[in-house]
Amino acid sequence: MKLADKVCVVTGGGRGIGQALATRFAAEGARAVVVADLALPQDQGIACDVSKEEEVARLVETVIARHGRIDLFCSNAGIIERSGLDAPLEAWRRTMDVNFMAHLYAARAVIPHMLAQGGGYLLQTASAAGLLMQVDSATYTVSKHAAVAFAEWLSVNYHELGIRVSCLCPQGVRTPMLLGPSGDRKSFLLEGAVSAEAVAECCVKAIESETFLVLPHPEVADYERRKTTDRDRWLGGMRRMKAKIDADPSLQGRD
Repeated sequence: MKLADKVCVVTGGGRGIGQALATRFAAEGARAVVVADLALPQDQGIACDVSKEEEVARLVETVIARHGRIDLFCSNAGIIERSGLDAPLEAWRRTMDVNFMAHLYAARAVIPHMLAQGGGYLLQTASAAGLLMQVDSATYTVSKHAAVAFAEWLSVNYHELGIRVSCLCPQGVRTPMLLGPSGDRKSFLLEGAVSAEAVAECCVKAIESETFLVLPHPEVADYERRKTTDRDRWLGGMRRMKAKIDADPSLQGRD
């Protein structure tokens, strides 16, 4: 799909990857790029809490009313909370709602419109953690695996009906999520981190070629192959990574 003259929606578009996507789509000649995020000023987009299905549905209906269609919906908003078994149920629910359920809410709201108009495109932001693991966050790991699985399911069930799906799975990206509010947070993902603009470039290429898996870090494909070829060896490598992070708390990326 070419983005010229298309109507695009980007959730979590107020900063980071979402902001870079919106900027790039506009540069590609999109007819309209609608940015949705928490508490956005009215002149900058549409305020939307993607963890609430009624707000996602209202977002879709508002864009349809204003622009007549939605060609590309980017379900991009995401959060991370670094914790393990001690994470309270509220943290699990919050992370699952934003990182996974928001994809479901978006698909249920926008796919009927896309089917009626003859097709459309979904770009689902997951993470390399959805293929591999975030060793210091059980909630993030599980929610992102769910996001990848759902994107795969959508691709299988709606491809023949004209709905295309891409799933974005980056590692470290130099955004506030990785760098922290002040931009100086330490993390084991900083080495090899890419810019949000580089991620947007990869997404545009994937949409044009209708490629499912978007990997701004190509090495992730090798990591996943190693995981599936010898899972025990891969788990051993993850344990060594965990030991390294535990030995140097500054690498955990905690505020």
